[in-house]
Amino acid sequence: MLDNTKLLHGYPVVDPYTGAASIPKYQASTFNQTDIFAKQDYSYTRFGNPTVSALEEGIAELENGKYGFAFSSGMSAIATVLMQLDAGDHLIVPNEVYGGTCQFTKEILPSFDIHASFVDYSDLEAVKAAITPKTKVLYLETPSNPLLKVCDIRALVQLAKAHHLTTIMDNTFMTPLYQKPLDLGVDIVIESATKFLNGHSDVVAGLVSLNDEKMANKIKLYQKAFGAILGVEEAWLILRGMKTMGIRMEKSCENAMQLANFLEQHAKVEKVFYPGLSSHPDSDIHLAQAKNGGAVLSFELGSEDKVSCLTKHLKIPIIAVSLGGVESIVSYPRTMSHACISEEERLEQGVTPGLLRLSCGIEDIDDLLADFEQALSYI
Repeated sequence: MLDNTKLLHGYPVVDPYTGAASIPKYQASTFNQTDIFAKQDYSYTRFGNPTVSALEEGIAELENGKYGFAFSSGMSAIATVLMQLDAGDHLIVPNEVYGGTCQFTKEILPSFDIHASFVDYSDLEAVKAAITPKTKVLYLETPSNPLLKVCDIRALVQLAKAHHLTTIMDNTFMTPLYQKPLDLGVDIVIESATKFLNGHSDVVAGLVSLNDEKMANKIKLYQKAFGAILGVEEAWLILRGMKTMGIRMEKSCENAMQLANFLEQHAKVEKVFYPGLSSHPDSDIHLAQAKNGGAVLSFELGSEDKVSCLTKHLKIPIIAVSLGGVESIVSYPRTMSHACISEEERLEQGVTPGLLRLSCGIEDIDDLLADFEQALSYI
């Protein structure tokens, strides 16, 4: 079964009890137990809920995994997975990791005697040199946020396996439709379902998928103990959004490719970051592990004043935190996704005052191109 068919038929989409064509919202905190001595599938929603379970089966199916878990946010998914580490453990993280992950790794994990090294993942030897006897995890994120840097998943997985490390990957930008980390050997995959999986900018959620039963049992335990479970309403909205994910993503990625080409050729734009462009330094690696360049790109205007001018004159995209909605979204990483780290750290990562990120929606491309043309003319 191919992905667009999976999105409609590959997991519970029909209610087994009534035949309803949409899994209902089982808006219940607790469930009647007909026999208190017999185990039943559902007893208390923090332990499991039919609506949430359908979503968890759905993400496992899309990722080609055996187990799926839903969390109340992408960060709760990331935090729960990273808390599998024990005191004294060490992990390796890419320099340009998502700001929330960076903050959690630098400010929270050390309190539990868990420490990280931040490394340039384009340099495999540097990653290898960072491995110590205490290293347990290699954390991947490709393409990165917001500069769309690419790392070689297969090479990093091979390195991790040689040193008996667990690989954890944030796959939010490419989604399971266009990049399947489990198939490439990654152990645990994290998706921010807030973004493309839901696709309508009305839900905050995180999803995890994997194949290892022992790891899955531990994540399930931590999911119950931490209590960062996904609400029934949110799970239902994601289930609804996933049904149109294939056609949404196809249009968004087509728009991103055309906008990346347009911006790269524009005199007012200094640089475009998009792995679908041949000018991207690692486009060959990216397209060997992903189906296309994705729906997100970033571009450098050169100054804060130019950013201010452009964003004031754009009419179609909304200016907002986050990405992955049906509407195009322009974000300013310096004060949004990477606001939680210092200016020095931002500049080290390349998050400059002139950088903007664009998540492409499903609008007509002619309207988007015309809007960016008129807004850039004011600079």
